Amino acid sequence: MTERPGDDTDRRVDDPGAQRDDATVQAATRAWQGLNTLLMDRHNRRKEVAEALGMSFSRIRALRRIAPGPLTLRELAQRLGADPPYTTVIVDDLVRRGFAERVPHPVDRRAKLVRLTAEGEAAAERAVAILSAPPADLLALGREDIEALDRVVAKLLG
Repeated sequence: MTERPGDDTDRRVDDPGAQRDDATVQAATRAWQGLNTLLMDRHNRRKEVAEALGMSFSRIRALRRIAPGPLTLRELAQRLGADPPYTTVIVDDLVRRGFAERVPHPVDRRAKLVRLTAEGEAAAERAVAILSAPPADLLALGREDIEALDRVVAKLLG
């Protein structure tokens, strides 16, 4: 175990989960709260995309999961982290809106696949465009700040 001088706790310096000093914890807390405010309050893309497409975000998530290719209802439920009955409600609504259709499974006669229609593909593409577009105040930052933020986010995702 690697100990810090004067440190009587059992923690490793190279342990990413090790306790940090109060100033570091406070800064991390402010950063996390700031990110949450930016993403959930100030630039709530979920709300924006739901209003733009006139449907709940759960339906938009389903569109985006189906977009790469047809899925069985069970596969879609797993990818959404939802139960099959609720997923059926979502798919029924997407079918009613003309965004999806149920088609026979090519191998399993008992199963159906859910695939997007041309309208559904267009809606999924619009959703991705809205969700991916950086907000104006991010683009207003200088290049160095944007690149620094990009590096930090890459580390956090890495």
